[in-house]
Amino acid sequence: MVIDYVIELNEHNISQSGCFCQRSKTNATGYINKNKWLLERFHEGLKYIKIMENNKQAGFIEYTPIESSSRVVFGENYMVIHCLWVGITGKGYASKLINKCLLDAKEQNKAGVIVITNPDTSWTPSKHIFLKHNFKEIAHAPYGFELLVCKFGNAPDPYFPNDWDERLSSFQELTIFRTPQCPFVDIATDNVVEGAKKLGIQAQLIDLQNREELLRFSPTPYGIYGVVYKGKLIAFHRLTVHSAMKRLKELRTF
Repeated sequence: MVIDYVIELNEHNISQSGCFCQRSKTNATGYINKNKWLLERFHEGLKYIKIMENNKQAGFIEYTPIESSSRVVFGENYMVIHCLWVGITGKGYASKLINKCLLDAKEQNKAGVIVITNPDTSWTPSKHIFLKHNFKEIAHAPYGFELLVCKFGNAPDPYFPNDWDERLSSFQELTIFRTPQCPFVDIATDNVVEGAKKLGIQAQLIDLQNREELLRFSPTPYGIYGVVYKGKLIAFHRLTVHSAMKRLKELRTF
């Protein structure tokens, strides 16, 4: 018999339960940093909820008030979904997690719930499941980013900034923007740094310390990871060392 239930992480159970991503490598720097980051975010209203099937992790959702969100989107009194991932499909687990977020947002009298998607990477959720739950696609940003919102009333729409080109042009040297929100950022950083080193290119690391810095500097709506070189976006998700070298070589010729 299949038994499913949810676990909401908090300061009391996080050391035992831990986050979903990179669970198989609990000694990895990214996993350790992610759990530490979560522990420091709970007081801001962040929720990290795992769905379990027969005591095995089946999926999770992470969401937080927009005022402390790691996504580059503006608005007032919204909830923002950072991540949604389900490893056991066909059982309605994604819908169960989304509905939990929607109910939580309504109980907190939020204006609605936001999610940022991108069809070009698995590092963001797929928009199709959200469209089935009354989310509307209302805006786009460069590199395939989509802004979806489920509004509960007549509040003003959330919106993306429109200065993406200016953000990129400000950085000509190889620059990596990052936060610990995703445990795979550590691996993604290492791959770019290693590829750059083989090409004799020095990488500058900028650890975004707060939402104000993220809103000001992030080169994409994804917020937590971005690589810029010669005023161009290299990546907003993990590249292999080979892929990073290929992209850097293309831009170095300009």
